[in-house]
Amino acid sequence: MGLKSSLESRRPGGTLGKMLLYEFVGALCAMLFVLIYRVRVRGASNIPAKGPLLIAANHQSFLDPPLVGCFVRNRHLSFVAKIGLFTFGPFAWFISALNSVPINDTAGDAGAIKEILKRLAAGHAVLIFPEGSRTHDGGQKAFKRGVALLMKRAKCPVVPAAVEGCFDAWGPGVKFPRLLGHRVAVTYGKPIPYDELEKDGAQGALDRIAREVNALRLQTRADMRRASGNSYPPAGPGDHDAEGISPKA
Repeated sequence: MGLKSSLESRRPGGTLGKMLLYEFVGALCAMLFVLIYRVRVRGASNIPAKGPLLIAANHQSFLDPPLVGCFVRNRHLSFVAKIGLFTFGPFAWFISALNSVPINDTAGDAGAIKEILKRLAAGHAVLIFPEGSRTHDGGQKAFKRGVALLMKRAKCPVVPAAVEGCFDAWGPGVKFPRLLGHRVAVTYGKPIPYDELEKDGAQGALDRIAREVNALRLQTRADMRRASGNSYPPAGPGDHDAEGISPKA
């Protein structure tokens, strides 16, 4: 199998230049996360190598998209990003080349949803942050109801994923990432088939994903605490259950 064929198996229909850029940036990000943040990665083998897939993760920091993306080595992800990140031309080109889809989360964005569904239909994996924006305190916020509609229309498996430590390393309101004395982690759960998700309806599917992500987040947080002698991440709102989740029936 040639280089282009090998890369196309990771991102169907991608151009060689953009696929090589993704590979380079992904490898660079992985190296930086290892060297600077001593990253802990769990469950990356849970990501299917082929087929349409949604990856749903909690959102703590600007670190989250590269953290979740760079440790999925068997395929390239598409990223759903706020439209405000596309206002500066060179940066807009860069994140677009890395498979980002702009979305206006303050209003219905039919164009973005259509593009996400188009990529899924072509067999891509798409990373979404159902909270819609970064947490303000390190805890997990309620998932937006529009994600339930997206999952219903996508009709594909969903992998819950969780990041931890990112809020303390570079939370909202902090101009630059903190580089010393911080650790980050990412955990990928097992794929949940569409039929299993939708048996309890759209809201039930959304509640289940929120519970699964929160459980992974809390477990990841506990693992980090044990590894750091109970010193990191520091105690705070992130220790509590997520808001807006209906209890499991």
